[in-house]
Amino acid sequence: MKKDILSLLPNELEEELQALHEPRFRAKQIFSWLHRGIRDFELMSNLPKALREKLKENYVLYQPKVLRKQVSQLDGTIKYLWELADGNAVETVVMQYKHGNTVCVSSQVGCRQGCAFCASTIGGLVRCLEPSEILDEVLFSQMDSGLSISNIVLMGIGEPLDNFDNVMRFLELVNHPEGMNIGMRHISLSTCGLIERFDDLADRDLQLTLSVSLHAPDDETRSKLMPANRGRGVEKLMDACRRYYEKTGRRISFEYAMIDGINDTEHHARLLAKEAKSLAAHVNLIPLNHVEERQFRPSTSGHMKAFIKILEDQGVNVTVRRRLGSDVDASCGQLRRKIQKQQRSTEPETAE
Repeated sequence: MKKDILSLLPNELEEELQALHEPRFRAKQIFSWLHRGIRDFELMSNLPKALREKLKENYVLYQPKVLRKQVSQLDGTIKYLWELADGNAVETVVMQYKHGNTVCVSSQVGCRQGCAFCASTIGGLVRCLEPSEILDEVLFSQMDSGLSISNIVLMGIGEPLDNFDNVMRFLELVNHPEGMNIGMRHISLSTCGLIERFDDLADRDLQLTLSVSLHAPDDETRSKLMPANRGRGVEKLMDACRRYYEKTGRRISFEYAMIDGINDTEHHARLLAKEAKSLAAHVNLIPLNHVEERQFRPSTSGHMKAFIKILEDQGVNVTVRRRLGSDVDASCGQLRRKIQKQQRSTEPETAE
């Protein structure tokens, strides 16, 4: 089996080269080529031909292919559907803001968490992404779009903490000063609340932003929307958030999709305000993107305004996420799902 060379850090590359009886200093050259998007050993012109041959024999390189690219006519948001080496596909979104360009990456093919309002989880989990595959989402989105990426959000398809080791390795790679060198303070990791990994993440003290997809402040509502809440519960989730905040000093953000008649009542707003204040957390309200296969609808503007007023009156720092890419299936999993349905509809029928 050939090794995934793009998932290796420079010190690991040095060890690999030593085992191939090659000088260690070549590791820096190889790492630089890889993190500039070169996916052909023959193009690494400052490496001896003999070394290039060894690399081809022992390591695999793959360049993701653009299956679909959609550019919003409203705000310039770019939605990519990337084909991976095994034929699976994941989504990546590039969003333009005044403070810089943000890429939203996937961490898994599909998702096993089963959130009731999300398109990503329809069909379940196929597999976890390798560190190299997540890195390529950032790198090739930047190269194809021509936009310099300054911020990363792990909020695409999949649950990052369900792919913990590979995501941690990706963060090391994308943060490396000889690679893309994107600072941890410019990275947000979103989780549906796999609290058993919160302490592991806090121990690494990465200085990233932890965004908790809360979506309801009570167990009854949250368990209906998010199966991951069952067996954990909001109280345990808040305890885990508190430990994380106390250990890292990094303020937590609560992501909250506003769903009409489900989680947007005065009762929910007051419960949310109480939890957010106790953690000095930021609340990011998200106008729900409608998913064809789901019955939920976004909150009305009246409910949204009333909800915000209650939070603000309680001293909670609250923002409303700007809706980007609404004309390019920007909600996680929508484009992948659409292409899958189109492919199934064009498959020839087989005889019994």
